[in-house]
Amino acid sequence: MSDTKQTAASAQSQSNNGKRKRLMTLLVGVILIAAIAYGLYYFLVARFHEDTDDAYVNGNVVQITPQVTGTVIAVNADDTQTVKAGDPLVVLDGADARVSLQQAEANLAQTVRQVRGMFVNNDQYQAQIAQRQADLSRAQDDLRRRLTIAQTGAVSQEEISHARDTVKAAQAALDAAEQQLASSRALTSNTTVATHPNVLAAAAKVRDAYLNNARNTLPAPVTGYVAKRSVQVGQRVAPGTPLMAIVPLGSVWVDANFKEVQLRHMRIGQPVELTADVYGSSVVYHGKVVGFSAGTGSAFSLLPAQNATGNWIKVVQRLPVRIELDQKELDAHPLRIGLSMQADVDIKNESGTQLSTAQNTVYQTNVFDKYGAEADAEIARIIAENAGSNASANAGLAHQKQPVPSTHAHSSRTAKVASRGSLM
Repeated sequence: MSDTKQTAASAQSQSNNGKRKRLMTLLVGVILIAAIAYGLYYFLVARFHEDTDDAYVNGNVVQITPQVTGTVIAVNADDTQTVKAGDPLVVLDGADARVSLQQAEANLAQTVRQVRGMFVNNDQYQAQIAQRQADLSRAQDDLRRRLTIAQTGAVSQEEISHARDTVKAAQAALDAAEQQLASSRALTSNTTVATHPNVLAAAAKVRDAYLNNARNTLPAPVTGYVAKRSVQVGQRVAPGTPLMAIVPLGSVWVDANFKEVQLRHMRIGQPVELTADVYGSSVVYHGKVVGFSAGTGSAFSLLPAQNATGNWIKVVQRLPVRIELDQKELDAHPLRIGLSMQADVDIKNESGTQLSTAQNTVYQTNVFDKYGAEADAEIARIIAENAGSNASANAGLAHQKQPVPSTHAHSSRTAKVASRGSLM
């Protein structure tokens, strides 16, 4: 009976050992297969991917700041609202600026009329020269006739002396008129009413006053969402005071902070798959690496790490990598600045570079260009209204007229007349 029990126990023990061995063999086989599968997955897929969950949406935050001092009289936008480029966001009281503009415009109009008078004076002095030339010619003829009949005794020497004095006086009057014309032409030569230096200086003051007046209205530089509004009606603001911000959500990107050991094979242009916590894994964004930061986050922090100290502990650094998103996917599922993202970079293709060689991105706005064009149009209107229809023609006519004889020529002619008189 005892032998039978021992035999049964031994058989049961052998059976259990066999099952245990088979189970161990199966477990080892499963582990080996899993290891082989993971090895294949790593060598075929995983080693060509670098991922991080330290990634966040970033974008441009356009600050709205005044360029002139003033009191806020209107705020036309609030947080979460959408505005278009050129929409007036904040309006300042422009009473003082309008007064300054009116004074500058009046000064420009007066300057144009004064310069116009300079061009008219050229014609007046030209006419005076013609008159003085006629007087001189008549005085010379009178002296010549008296000298001709002086030997007959019909004309006294006193009368001849007076005739010579008359010639000298006429010559002096002609010289004075020529100097006046030269002085007037020096103020108007090689220019017109519109391009005269005095007019240009007055026009610059009008342009400055016009811009100061126009800058009392602050337009939206770009299309986007209003954020960080702090301005209030009645607030006195100075140039550079932050009033609100505009965020163009149509042009956001992702800054993924990879560990420095993950950057060895990462290159510009490599494809990236991203998911956002706000949408979950069901929405996958496709982007590409477009650039690497010039330094780690700690290097650009407000208080950079001081590693040259006695107590030093190595910390793995992270470098921001900029990832550009597909615009269509971004339009379908908009993102906001600061949202968390998961980024997975495919690093299989290493043909790109780590330093950007592409053309730099340019951000610009043209909403302020119209102010200069409007100022130029206002200046042109004022000049046209005050310059007269034939101001330019007068300027051209003054330069086209024949030059008057020089002072040296008149002096020579006077000397000839005097010498002839003395011989006679």
